[in-house]
Amino acid sequence: MNKASAIKENIEKVLIGKSQVIDLVLTALLADGHVLLEDVPGTGKTVMAKSLAKSISADFARIQFTPDLLPADIVGLNVYHPKEEAFALKTGPVFTNIVIADEINRATPRTQSALLECMEEHTCTIDGVTYELGSPFFVIATENPLETAGTFPLPEAQLDRFLLKLSMGTPSVDEEVDICKRFLMNNPMATLEAITTREEVLSMREEAMNVYIHEDIIRYIASIVEATRKNPNISVGVSPRGTLAMLRAVRAYAYVQGRDYVIPEDVTALADKVFAHRITTISHMTNDDSRRDLIRQVVAGVTVPTEEWKRK
Repeated sequence: MNKASAIKENIEKVLIGKSQVIDLVLTALLADGHVLLEDVPGTGKTVMAKSLAKSISADFARIQFTPDLLPADIVGLNVYHPKEEAFALKTGPVFTNIVIADEINRATPRTQSALLECMEEHTCTIDGVTYELGSPFFVIATENPLETAGTFPLPEAQLDRFLLKLSMGTPSVDEEVDICKRFLMNNPMATLEAITTREEVLSMREEAMNVYIHEDIIRYIASIVEATRKNPNISVGVSPRGTLAMLRAVRAYAYVQGRDYVIPEDVTALADKVFAHRITTISHMTNDDSRRDLIRQVVAGVTVPTEEWKRK
């Protein structure tokens, strides 16, 4: 069992029936990306973040985004101490390893943008001074698709910073019964133990970025991207940043699957999660399901390469 499988197995002690979602969250973590989860409350988003943090012995913080939240509430601020006659930095919740940004679209664009620098640069600027954040630094942001009144939709430029956009989904009847049984006597989160360290996660990232990807698969990704730019239902296709995001994602995904090489199925498995939130569609195809279906149609229209994918 590789390290990624061990982390997944540990998370599954708490989170039931979310094997694919766990794979994808680990993919984003190892690809040095971030995840946007759009789902109703109570589906396990916070549990996912907390169990991941405990599994890798990482620091964890949760930020509840509200309309009155200020950038300083996220990154921190300098506080004046009269006794010392000096300012001292009071760090915000982003000075950690794993952040869950709950209902990120409820904050104003100004506050949303404060998190953007943290996500993109792994730094934050307070009163003109730039500070390095923890490593790894991983954001799991959430949106509630039901209550949209008073929200500030994330602009395309910020959506593009998320490697993957996912949905947790609801459990089946059998999975719901298993959840009830597991939580009947105690909370398994309380006894969940770390099985790896932050340093090992950084080492895993290096290993994931060394996963072999054949040139034909790179061309396959580029062909899908090109098809999004020519599709009549898409007004703005995937940008080069999206292409590079897929390149990182497929190698990390292959690593999570226990391979040291990428196969075309990795691309098809990730295409709608990586690309759907990066396109602008015509007016009547604005919801996420429509965008995902559109990306799947685009992928289906691109010839899949055939080759021996292992490193020669």
